[in-house]
Amino acid sequence: MRMSSELSELKAKIFALLREDEEFRYAVAGMLGLDEILRRLDRHEAELIKIREDFNRLREDFNKIREDFNRMLEVIKHLQEGQARLEKRITSLESAMISGFGEISKFAGLTFEEFVRKFLTASLRKTGEIPEDAELTKGFIYGEEINLFLEDPLIVGEVTGYAESPDEMTKLLRKLELAKAKYSKEPRKILVILTAKSDAAREIKRIAEEEGIELIIGKLVD
Repeated sequence: MRMSSELSELKAKIFALLREDEEFRYAVAGMLGLDEILRRLDRHEAELIKIREDFNRLREDFNKIREDFNRMLEVIKHLQEGQARLEKRITSLESAMISGFGEISKFAGLTFEEFVRKFLTASLRKTGEIPEDAELTKGFIYGEEINLFLEDPLIVGEVTGYAESPDEMTKLLRKLELAKAKYSKEPRKILVILTAKSDAAREIKRIAEEEGIELIIGKLVD
């Protein structure tokens, strides 16, 4: 009972001070406000800790994704290098076959141009690039003879036994323009040369790369 009485008296004194003592009232109000601020800071700190933890997890995930991406880039690089090597070997093989069969065609009763048409027709059929019943033939566009021609898909190509200058490329480019004018679409472009002078071959290769022309050269001579 005594404790309860003392507590009641203390409360009464505090209430009286709050009513009568302005300085005491402001002091208490300040303490209560500070306490609320501290409570809010505690809540904000907890939220900041959670945000920091989430950010750290996101950073870890991002680092893992970046590592996976870098590994993928390495794989893509190796695949591209492998593809480039394979394409180079295929081109070399085609050149060797064209060069060798250039001699064989003499004994088989075929001209080199005829042999190339048959060889490329079989190759394109095998890879599914032309239908099984399609065949490269000799064609004419506006009176110009086309050594390698197929209308669907549109293929325009030139075949020559020897090139000592880029003239064969110039001739092909002229025929390609005729084909584009007649069919209103870009043809597949092919140039096959049995033998080319080294100087001419360099210029022919440069033009072929710029114009997107598939180039096969059997052998080079000085």
